[in-house]
Amino acid sequence: MNTPNKLTILRIILVPLFVFFLLVSTVPNNLLIAGIIFVIASLTDHLDGELARKTNQITNFGKFLDPLADKILVISAYVCFIQLGIIGAVPVIIILMREFMVTSVRLVAVESGKVIAANIWGKAKTVSQIIAVIVIIFLKYFLILVDNNILRFSDAVSFANIFFIVSQVVVWISVLLTAVSGFIYIRDNINFIKPSHNM
Repeated sequence: MNTPNKLTILRIILVPLFVFFLLVSTVPNNLLIAGIIFVIASLTDHLDGELARKTNQITNFGKFLDPLADKILVISAYVCFIQLGIIGAVPVIIILMREFMVTSVRLVAVESGKVIAANIWGKAKTVSQIIAVIVIIFLKYFLILVDNNILRFSDAVSFANIFFIVSQVVVWISVLLTAVSGFIYIRDNINFIKPSHNM
């Protein structure tokens, strides 16, 4: 197994650790630790692709696993946000619908001997989701510091409102890009799911 694929697998391995620190509030600075883990995991997404291209180590395994690792990482974060009461279920449902449809098309394409790599819209979707998760985690961490008077802010209520508004904006931007990228992906690969297509 080459190094880029090892980095992709590392991203998946980091998910349980990330979820643990994100949800277990009894751990001191749990959100800070979760945020750092998420940033590290997100960096592997950039590194594995860059390394694969520079060293000519692009494989079908990597093309398939890389976007899957992104989905596992991001969806884990969004589902945890529901449990933490940060976002509602609707944006996560939209994201899951998109991912199920795209993954299904990708699996059908694999059975037909074709591996479909992520396009520019898929990458934009992933970047927007990663940014949303990072912004939410660290703003939530700062909000806790403000509530505990560890970090000074003129009005804790105002900061809470800022957190709510910003978190909703970044989430729904990511949802919009998720929906658009899904539509484009299905449109560009519709031949794999047409009734006339040979399996």
